[in-house]
Order: sequence, then structure tokens, then C-alpha cells
Amino acid sequence: MAKISPFNALRPKQKLAAEVATLPYDVVNETEARRFHDRPYNFYHVTRSEIDLPEGTDPHSRLVYDKAKENLDNMIAEGVMQRDKEPCYYIYELEMDGHAQTGLICASSVDDYEAGIIKKHEFTRPVKEQDRIDHILATRAQTGIVFLAYRDQDDVQQIIETWKREHVPVNNFVAEDGVRHTLWVMDDYSQCAAITLLFGSDVPATYIADGHHRAASAAKVCAEMRKLGYSLKGEENFNYFLTCIFPASQLRIMDYNRVVSDLNGMTEEAFLAALDKSFSLEEQGRKPYKPQQPQEFGLYLGGRWWKLSARPGSFPAEDLKERLDVSILQNQVLSALLGIHDPRTDKRVDFVGGIRGLDELQRRVDAGDFAAAFACYPVRMEQLFSIADRGEVMPPKSTWFEPKLRDGLVVYMI
Repeated sequence: MAKISPFNALRPKQKLAAEVATLPYDVVNETEARRFHDRPYNFYHVTRSEIDLPEGTDPHSRLVYDKAKENLDNMIAEGVMQRDKEPCYYIYELEMDGHAQTGLICASSVDDYEAGIIKKHEFTRPVKEQDRIDHILATRAQTGIVFLAYRDQDDVQQIIETWKREHVPVNNFVAEDGVRHTLWVMDDYSQCAAITLLFGSDVPATYIADGHHRAASAAKVCAEMRKLGYSLKGEENFNYFLTCIFPASQLRIMDYNRVVSDLNGMTEEAFLAALDKSFSLEEQGRKPYKPQQPQEFGLYLGGRWWKLSARPGSFPAEDLKERLDVSILQNQVLSALLGIHDPRTDKRVDFVGGIRGLDELQRRVDAGDFAAAFACYPVRMEQLFSIADRGEVMPPKSTWFEPKLRDGLVVYMI
């Protein structure tokens, strides 16, 4: 069963929360982060601290991690960030386009992660793990929240909804992208204890929706701290990591689309003919085609959109993982026709989150940067759960969750 714990969060002063909060460090690039350089309380000064160093600085250099620590220390010293005196749970609601989802920010057990109670569905890359390891060790903080999901537990949700109804939030603001962020502090010992007990008795597993590298990095930091002899009771902060756990029924997975830079030596006509062996093709003109059901794809090529429908028998329909749309695209098109066998490392493919819309796919191809774009039907939550339950992994970049949790609202000090 899932082991979670309340903790003493480091949080921004109430009136500064909207100024501090940022998108996760890994969904913006350095250029985008540098636009916030002149905002002194912005949390990119901690999560993307290269913005305070000369352009061209290696973002994985010691200078960057030391700067992150300096900036976080300064925010604490100036009272911008303040530590709660008692362990609490934190209720976090995000609302985008009329859709709201409410999660519980807590500390989740590293032992659960290692034991498979916190389930994964993606491989991680060592270089990205090491980046967060170095950041955690330098700042002595976990600044990014790992986004977890679980199958709905009504008693937990009742406690959370009652607390929301009966208490005033400490933060309630609309970010620049139109997403509303509302945070409540659950500082009642009995209510915290009730939630801890419910997770420990009625929640057999949680699932990483977003944040595989953050979770893996926290686990490796914990292993190192234990190796050095810092774990005396097993309950020290580094034995846990920062998570926000949402009930599956409230979550939305968006499409995660692909663009490719070349057609592996084929003409457009030859590529379409090759596709016809595994897909039925219907031309759609210039209007972007958004897939309406599983095993259906949109293709933008040569100024035209096409509807692709996977032909029966062209993929192993009985295999849960292989019948995922992203698997069909990878196996039948990217690998078989374009020679892109490892999309994690092959530079001929790039990934575009569904939040950017299909017009972004068309723009990239029309600009000449890519030869073709593919729009996918989104993975469903139960598919994610089932694959993770079987100990399998999805193809990289299978899921895109919106809205994104903000960094800086709640920080976990190790």
C-alpha cells in the first residue's frame, strides 16, 4: 500500500506566490526562461539558474547548481520563501478551460518507488537524472513536483473536498497562460493522519504521470545519503520525495505528436504508397485533421493533411502495449519506413505536445524544418495504468498532461 507523509513545506509569502510560481523546469528552454530574468522573485532563478549566468554557460556545470543554491538561499533570507512550522498536506487545484482537477501534495516514500508501489511507464535518461541529482544535492531541496495518479478513493476525496469547502485557500491566482492555481494548507493533525491511514490501507499503488526523471533522481540521492550513513531512523526527509497525487477520473491526457525531418530517401508519393500497405488514406486538404478514435492518425505532408486509419491485421491487436497509437506509429511508420528505431536518441524526430495544437505541426513543416508531421489519438488513463501494472514501458513521449503543475509553490527540503 502507498506510504505518504505530510511535511514542512518551503512556500512563497502569500502575496508573492503568483510572482514566484513557474512552469516546470523541463517544459521551457533557456531562451524562454531568460525572458523572466528581470523578475527577481521568479522561481526560474532556482530551477533554471543559468539565466543569471552569461549566455553559453553549460547548464549542467557546477556554476549553475551553485547559483541555484545561492538564489534559493537569498529568497529564504529575504523572506520571499518561508518554511511551515508543522508538517502539513497541501491541496492543489488547477483549472484550465473550465476543467478542474484537485491533487494532494505530499511526500511519497522512496522505498515505495524502489518496490514498484509507485509505478513507472517510461525509461529515464542518465544525463537528465544526473542534472536533477546535482540540483537536489546543491540546493538540498526538491523543487519540482512529481505528478502521480491513482485509482479514485472516495474517502480520500471526501476529506479533501470538505477541507476545500470549509477553509480559505492560501493561494488563488490565474497564471499568464490562463490556468488558475489554488492551494490550501491542511494543517489539522487528525485530518492529515486520516489521509495517511487511508493511503496506507486502501491505495495499493500510485502511478507516475509526469516526472519520471525527478522521481529517479530523488531515489538516487536517497541511496547516496543512506550509503553515507545519514539515514538513522529511515524517516529523514531524503527518504521521501515531493509528489502531487490526483484521482484518475479528474485527469486529462492530451495527444503527443511527432514531426520528422526527412522521409528516409523517399519521395512524398513513394512514402504515401508505402503507408498504404498498413493504413487506409483519405486526403483532407489544408484543414488540420485531428484523430477521432484509436488507431487513427493525422498526417501533414506536402501542404496537405491526410487521415490515416490502421488496417486490421497491420498491428498485434491483442497486445495492450503494441496496440497503443504511439506504438503503431512507431512500429509501422517511424521504424519500418523511416528507419527511426530509437526515438529517444534519433535527431530526425521531434515531439510536440498537444497543448500547442495541430497548427504548430503544420507550421513546422511549412517552415521547411520538417518533412512531415503526425497527429496521434491520446493515450487513456486506464491504458497507462494497465501497462504500468504489467511492469512494461510505453514508447517515449506517449503522454502529455495539462494543465502543468507550477514549480515554486511548494518546495520539499531534504
